Amino acid sequence: MKKTTPKVPPGLSAAAAAWWRKLLIEYEIADAAGLLLLETALQAFDRMHEARALIVKHGSVTIDRFGQLRANPASTVERDSRSAMLSALKALNLDLEPLRDAAGRPPGR
Repeated sequence: MKKTTPKVPPGLSAAAAAWWRKLLIEYEIADAAGLLLLETALQAFDRMHEARALIVKHGSVTIDRFGQLRANPASTVERDSRSAMLSALKALNLDLEPLRDAAGRPPGR
């Protein structure tokens, strides 16, 4: 019996959809809990990028009605979304392979 790859959840951006496909294939995520965690991580990924776009457009600070500088509210959304994304990815407990075989710093040249 041939396995079918779960479809990209509706509402994800093109970038998040690409990560969905890549992570599903690379880590063979197929269980319901894993799929939900991955979807949650990628929704947070999208929110983080939407907030980043607002920060780029409007700046990292705004001026309130009293003329005082205030942090752009999108900064909080970006921070919280990044945290949610990383938490969901950590909960997936992906088996990450080390980039090198030996421990420690790479040798100098």
